[in-house]
Amino acid sequence: MGKPKPPAPPDPRETSAAQTGTSVATALANAMLGNVNRVGPEGSVTYDQSGEYSFTDPYTGQTYHIPRFTENVQLSDNQQRTYDRQQDAEFNLADLAAQQSGFLTDYMAEPIDLSNEATEARLFELGSKRLDPRFAREEEAMRTNLLNRGIREGSDAFSAAMGDFNQGRNDAYNQLLLTGRGQAVQEALAQRSQPINEIASLLGGSQVNIPQFTGGNMPTIPTTDNAGLINQNYNQQLQNWQIQNQQRNSLLGGLFGLGSSLIMSDKRTKEDIEKVGKTDDGQAIYKFRYKGSPLLQMGLMAQEVEKKKPGAVKEVAGIKMVDYGKALEGA
Repeated sequence: MGKPKPPAPPDPRETSAAQTGTSVATALANAMLGNVNRVGPEGSVTYDQSGEYSFTDPYTGQTYHIPRFTENVQLSDNQQRTYDRQQDAEFNLADLAAQQSGFLTDYMAEPIDLSNEATEARLFELGSKRLDPRFAREEEAMRTNLLNRGIREGSDAFSAAMGDFNQGRNDAYNQLLLTGRGQAVQEALAQRSQPINEIASLLGGSQVNIPQFTGGNMPTIPTTDNAGLINQNYNQQLQNWQIQNQQRNSLLGGLFGLGSSLIMSDKRTKEDIEKVGKTDDGQAIYKFRYKGSPLLQMGLMAQEVEKKKPGAVKEVAGIKMVDYGKALEGA
């Protein structure tokens, strides 16, 4: 049994070429499945091949020709008329927005006036018409109440009560100015933003809308893992080689275990002879049965050993015997 050679590992370029080729072919098949023509009441979508481009794998140098496709959308008559009307309306809105936006350069160049003086004067004028009569009535009522309780003008108690009243009146006017100014600022900002928002609304209404078609239910083909299959096959071959190598080592180990024993190996004493391998130095190994014995044996043939290593063969009573220690020396 000659020493088996291990399987050659897969060539990475060939493996890469096989995998890339499979991936390209799968992608093309999926593209053809996906580019299904669709026809409906709103129109049709069709696909045509419009040339191709070449792709060269930088690793393997393999060139692939990839087709290009063009999608053609054809609307029905009613849909086309609707689309044209929509386009006209959107164009008018966009044109109007362009015209209205012309004044924005000067408009935005003028800062918004949020100064306090004019705003507060107007707020104070409007607020006084409501607050002054109320506070006048409340002050008169307070004076009467204090006098009825025996608290006279000029006394500390009278001055303290009137001080609290005046403080409350001042707080009310301050709150009027603070609250009113916030509202006035909001109104000014809203007025400032109104023309900008109107133009933005016109632009939003001028977006182009393309009719949508329902897509088909296209299957996809998974990519075959050629690289994985190639490596799997190599691993199986490597495993088989390892098993064969173990079997060979076991067989040769048994023959070497005979040592310098003289073993009857004369061809004339054997039958059912079948070659099963050879040693590393080229001597044939056979399986056989000795004549008259049912047991299966394995070993060398004395007549052949005698030609290659005559010193390993001796005759005993006319029968050739093999000294396996000498016969397998260097094998």
